[in-house]
Amino acid sequence: MMQQVIFSDLGKMEYQQAWNYQEELLQENVRIKSEVRTQASEVIPNHQLQTTNYLLFVEHPPVYTLGKSGHAENILMNDEEMKEHGIEFFKTNRGGDITFHGPEQIVAYPILDLEKFGTDIGKYLRNLEEVIIRTLAEFGIKGERSPGETGVWIEPDIKFKARKICAIGVRCSRWITMHGFAFNVNTDLSYFNNIIPCGIADKQVTSLERELGKKISIDEVKEKIRQNFEKVFECSLVYLS
Repeated sequence: MMQQVIFSDLGKMEYQQAWNYQEELLQENVRIKSEVRTQASEVIPNHQLQTTNYLLFVEHPPVYTLGKSGHAENILMNDEEMKEHGIEFFKTNRGGDITFHGPEQIVAYPILDLEKFGTDIGKYLRNLEEVIIRTLAEFGIKGERSPGETGVWIEPDIKFKARKICAIGVRCSRWITMHGFAFNVNTDLSYFNNIIPCGIADKQVTSLERELGKKISIDEVKEKIRQNFEKVFECSLVYLS
């Protein structure tokens, strides 16, 4: 059964505001699942759960975010220096280490009930990677996985050339997901000089603009991501007006 996923492009939004919104959507789905299964006299099939799936796109002002298992020493700036450069900082409840979000980067937050898509976090992460790998292929770029390192890379097996173009970090509660991926389109990569991205010191960060040698329409990239998300997750996006 093809699942419906409500799509919303939040535009430019502060990180904390987007985080709060994700939490609201996640907790509402958790509440629904808890109430239904507490009251039901028989097992409710996964596809009949009245939870709602979402895919949110957003662009954040410059911000560094640290995952719950991340290491603060991977931030190479102090609080005062970040303030001087207009960069916010948040410790988050997602997986992964330190990363950067900023203008001209597509950040996607899927709020999915994995009981409708498959209760396998590893498969979910690989599917998110697959969305970006297929999107990169449409621009003539070979995106790949790097063993043991979540995200999408270019030439991951070549020393001194391996570079990450998309970071991924998620949280899952009662099989409801939040957080997601950050795909560098025309992103100012100098912000990554102030951190050890994802805690990996010997690999670089790149963007579509750097790989193609020109700026790319972010709207065009968003459309390709939406199409590939539908294909990989075998779902139908419903657009909010």
